Amino acid sequence: MELSMILKPGAVRVLSAVSSKKRLMHELGGIAESVYGVDHSAAVEALQERESLGPTGVGHGVALPHARIDGLAEVVGALVLLETPIDFDSVDRQPVDLAFALFAPRDAGVEHLKALALVSRTLRDPSVCAKLRSNTNPATLYTIVTEAQAAQAA
Repeated sequence: MELSMILKPGAVRVLSAVSSKKRLMHELGGIAESVYGVDHSAAVEALQERESLGPTGVGHGVALPHARIDGLAEVVGALVLLETPIDFDSVDRQPVDLAFALFAPRDAGVEHLKALALVSRTLRDPSVCAKLRSNTNPATLYTIVTEAQAAQAA
């Protein structure tokens, strides 16, 4: 599995008007709807439902919100860079400015876990995160994250 298989270039955004976790979830739902045809309300509800089980802020300014959604054919993702970090109840209590959301079919099983592990591995690399944070062009962000993952596999 490669990040380029689950992340479309159009699903990478730089957001300036996000001031809360709830607002971020709505933005991610909007990206899922516009890029992948996922129902906005279903996406937001599924993300918030998963978040209620425990925060998906993994530390170092990174969040990996994820959800299973009925009617989705494959695992898809959205990457956002927030111009202003937000409180996300992260494990290290640091604000989040990078979020990579995953949306998986309800019965995805191991594919969802493989995608989550892949994204986690990629965004655990401090140099990848530094490059992402120093760019504001969505096309560049897409290239950074997909090439970083390819380089790790080599």
